Amino acid sequence: MESLNSLYQQKIDQYSAHLHKIQQRVNLVAILRLTCFAILAYSIYSCIKDFQYLTLLFVFLLFIVFIILVRVYFNLKDKKALIQKLLFINNNELDIIKGAANQFDNGKDFLSHESYFDDLDVFGQNSLYHLLNRTTTSHGSSQLSNLLKKTLSKKEDILNQQEAIKVLSLEIDNRQLLAAYGLLNQEKQGNLYGILDWLKIDGNLHKKTWLQIIRWALPLYNIAAILFYLETDNYYFLLGGIIASWSIIRPFSKYINHQHTLVTEKQKILQQYADILKIFGSINPQQSVLLKELNSTSANAHESIKQLSQLTSLFDQRLNMVVNILLNSLALYDIQCIINLEKWKEKNKSNFEKYIDCVGKIESLCSLACFAHNHPRYSYPTVVENELLIYGTQLAHPLISENENVANDFSIGKDSRLQLLTGSNMSGKTTFLRTVGINLLLTQCGAPVCASSFSFKPMRILSSIRVSDSLQEHTSYFMAELKRLQQIILQLQNGEPALVLVDEILRGTNSEDKTNGSEEFVKKLLQYNCLSLFATHDLALSKLENDFPGKVSNYCFESIIENGELSFDYKLQSGVAKNKNASFLMKKMGII
Repeated sequence: MESLNSLYQQKIDQYSAHLHKIQQRVNLVAILRLTCFAILAYSIYSCIKDFQYLTLLFVFLLFIVFIILVRVYFNLKDKKALIQKLLFINNNELDIIKGAANQFDNGKDFLSHESYFDDLDVFGQNSLYHLLNRTTTSHGSSQLSNLLKKTLSKKEDILNQQEAIKVLSLEIDNRQLLAAYGLLNQEKQGNLYGILDWLKIDGNLHKKTWLQIIRWALPLYNIAAILFYLETDNYYFLLGGIIASWSIIRPFSKYINHQHTLVTEKQKILQQYADILKIFGSINPQQSVLLKELNSTSANAHESIKQLSQLTSLFDQRLNMVVNILLNSLALYDIQCIINLEKWKEKNKSNFEKYIDCVGKIESLCSLACFAHNHPRYSYPTVVENELLIYGTQLAHPLISENENVANDFSIGKDSRLQLLTGSNMSGKTTFLRTVGINLLLTQCGAPVCASSFSFKPMRILSSIRVSDSLQEHTSYFMAELKRLQQIILQLQNGEPALVLVDEILRGTNSEDKTNGSEEFVKKLLQYNCLSLFATHDLALSKLENDFPGKVSNYCFESIIENGELSFDYKLQSGVAKNKNASFLMKKMGII
């Protein structure tokens, strides 16, 4: 961690110094620009008052210098904005290492109580998504959330994902630059879904031969008419050309306006996607099959999206009333824009969704690569196919800080298919269920896990840990829990391998009914192709180890009572929990 702290602090110092220098240049150019403008204004005044060719030449040269200074100023402002984003990124990484919350979105909008998402803290504040997320586009965040919702299930896909993450984890500068360019715009003007709707509309103006001819012929005629007017003061030919221009535009105005509503103000978002693709194209994919595929797509995607960005920017100029009236009158501006856009659409519409999907995959992979880079002690798992098992050494929870985390060795599948976890409240049973589940989730995203080593067969995750009642659905806690257990059984019936995580079921009934129901549910789980962790306070269930030897095993988390004090070591042990801390705490607190 110290090396990571030093790395990010070094980058913060570097970008802070760079930002200071750029700000000095911005200030200097601003002063020069203002001075140049003042001299230019005075020179124009002098030229009007006392016209001389030498003064006119001086005005012309000053105007060129002023334009150059304006361009230099805005280029410096762009560089400053980029450095500020890079500074934010490194401050954010350093803060995360120190225990602060990630400043990127926490994914609360993706949260659902239907699956393991809530049980394993996958989305929301201080969630796994919150820890991983470094995406700047809606497609990037969707790709990352979809991966966490439906993880990879084939060994080849998982290994390809691992290899890509390993390569990208070393590309810290390119990853940060990619995120910085993304943050410059961050889809503040919406998203690209309007573009997708626009692509579905067939355009046929570019197929009209007469319109293709007249869109060049009429502007040439109007230029000639302007020259004729300047020479003779006869404006009739020019007026006829202007009337002809608007007569051609008017029948298509409804179509043009509708097209514009779908693509308007998308230039910055498209530029954001193009910048991400351009930077990714500079990354060496090495031997990664996945990165090679994305690299091949990104090259074409960058040029295509950059071109669309420029076309939509030109189309948006029609919002400027002066530009709209002047250029439409003389050059059929709306017609020119819509035909060029239709040509782009015809050439690229079949690939555009693949292009923006490529951006999403790049951002998702970079998020996982950042996680891998920030946790160099984590290990990449081994995927097995011929045996249903999970095996981990020094397994811990990635959302718990290192100084508080307690690691455990864990194995299930070889010696038992279902493990009963007993222990008192606060002893660590529920946290351990989440530890196994969230690490399995990470492995099936291709990411490294919080363990010294980890082997597994890809499987679904089914859980009943955090159950709540629902006033809207008139569902009690007890019925909500039964529905969750029912869903687990229904999903197991398709025969796909699964990990089942269950925490203290049937709390809403009497102890005898609870024991009997829990026992029958355990027996039911043993009939399916699954591994199960079953946390319970019901010690009577421990006899199932004798009833189902080789299938059910007892493990526990013990509490420690020494010198009148209660403590926990959070270490997984074989056997059944013996210590009882409820009565001890009640006596200590004066309740009994």
